[in-house]
This record gives sequence, structure tokens and C-alpha cells, in this order.
Amino acid sequence: MNVRLPLSRLLPLLSLFALMFVPAAAFGQAAGAAAVGERVEVDGGAYFNISVAELQALRASDGIDRLVNVHIPYQGDIAGTDVSINFREIGDHLDQLPADKDAAVALYCRGGPMSFRAATTLAGLGYTRVYTLAGGFNAWAAAGLPMVDP
Repeated sequence: MNVRLPLSRLLPLLSLFALMFVPAAAFGQAAGAAAVGERVEVDGGAYFNISVAELQALRASDGIDRLVNVHIPYQGDIAGTDVSINFREIGDHLDQLPADKDAAVALYCRGGPMSFRAATTLAGLGYTRVYTLAGGFNAWAAAGLPMVDP
């Protein structure tokens, strides 16, 4: 059986098919960056809340350029943390972060609120790939993953 669709019905199907193959960069996402986590819109940009499993996957694929502990007072680190920066002062310590604002920066604190505030600051400063660990290092430790105690 040979079925012919009129062009008016075929074009929307072809358009949908084509969108499946358009690179993410065409829509403003950094090349090679898969959508990870829950996007949170803030003034001047957005950041992404990610799970422990998503952070593990990003780290395993070298998808994180800097892992930052923003918790104060210091109560320990996730093993492999690059730097600790007070969440209130993150905008004053950009020299400790990648100069490339499209680089992936993952933030965490003990439970979440401090990293959310730091992420809001970085997104407002133009950083496009800021991740916050949902549940912070409490969630990381609860999953049995390595921590460095103070």
C-alpha cells in the first residue's frame, strides 16, 4: 500500500525530525554540555541543581572544571575538592575560579542553602555552567562516598 501525505502535513513532521539532530550549541548551551540537573532561573542567568549521582557522573567524565566547597565554617570536604571559598565572598574570589565563564563549576555546602546563594552570585556574574549539589556534602556522605574531615 502506497500512502502519500500532502506537503502541508509532511513539513511539520520533517521539522520535528530535524530538531532532533540540531546540536545543543545552536540553542545557547555550551558545546558538548548535556543538560544535567534541574535548571533554576535567577537574576542574570541560571544554575543547575544536581544529584549526587549526577555529580559523580560529571566528575568521572571530566565534566567539572572546578569543585568548590562554599560552606562556612569549614566542616570537611568532598574528596577531590579544588578550593574552599566562603559563600558570601565568592564574587570576590573569581581568581580561584576558571576565567572562562562557560567552564563548569560545581558548588556544595553542608546541605544546600549556602551553595544556592553562591550559585546565584556566579550566575549573575555571567557563569553559564554552575552546578549545586542537592543535599550538599550531607547527601554525599550519606551515599557512602569519600569525605575529607577537618
